[in-house]
Amino acid sequence: MKNSISTSDSVSAPTEIELKLALAPAQLNTLLCHAALAETPQRQHLSNTYFDTPAGDMANARIAVRLRQVDDRVLQTVKTAGHGGGGLSTRQEWEWQVPSPQLDQHGLAALPPFNGSLGTVISALRPALRTDFTRRSWQIDWQGSHIELVLDEGEIVSGGAQAAICEVELELKAGEPEALWALALTLAESVPLRPSDTSKAARGNALGVQQWALPEADAPAEWLHRATVALDAYHDSGLAEHLTIAQQALATLATHPQLDDSSRRDAQTLTTALTENGHPTSAYGAAALTLAHRFAYQTTLR
Repeated sequence: MKNSISTSDSVSAPTEIELKLALAPAQLNTLLCHAALAETPQRQHLSNTYFDTPAGDMANARIAVRLRQVDDRVLQTVKTAGHGGGGLSTRQEWEWQVPSPQLDQHGLAALPPFNGSLGTVISALRPALRTDFTRRSWQIDWQGSHIELVLDEGEIVSGGAQAAICEVELELKAGEPEALWALALTLAESVPLRPSDTSKAARGNALGVQQWALPEADAPAEWLHRATVALDAYHDSGLAEHLTIAQQALATLATHPQLDDSSRRDAQTLTTALTENGHPTSAYGAAALTLAHRFAYQTTLR
């Protein structure tokens, strides 16, 4: 859910609740044949530019500032860091139309994230990375809730490096977050997918500097989050060390003393349900989502 603002509006704290799922391009047809996606989707091409200061103030604050070209409209968006895990995120988001592909600095200054020290660096914001992708979207009524399912295919370009975008986002438009989990688990029964905890902006920031920082872990939710972020990093970097870290995190999770018997069985499934190139099987997606559902809202996302 997004809040449109003008410079004269009072600013609220809008909330976006979404579940992000990654899948291999080879599985696109399997997804598109799913009964939940039977209706003809809306199709758009989205060109996005993300902004940061030369010092990386937005990346350090985990705030995304974006201009998006959609047909003949330009939308400016600000997103804060998400809270959650296992693909689910709850974050603040503001979006409004601007007259040209130039940042509305006055509008930025009116938002809560820029009321403090970040307000002093608005004038230093410059294009930092871009994403270019095709979006197909479906409006789905599921268990009494309204969910928008979007499928994004394209690329991230940052610092001369590129990474593929192939992901599903389930955004709650009205109703209960439980419906997001229920729909995701239904998809996972037949579509090999996995939770993803790294936003497009965070992926682009890491790609640009060729550094993929991974979260530390102690509690079970944190080990699942570490494994999820490490898999995100592996597929963008191609570095085998990140796949190894993900596998180690999953092994640690599977033996964690805080797990009950049911959670331990799901965690043990994760240790054997990735392919050798780090892609999920259907068993991986179902087990990861089941665990993430139990662990939801316990970690800070990137």
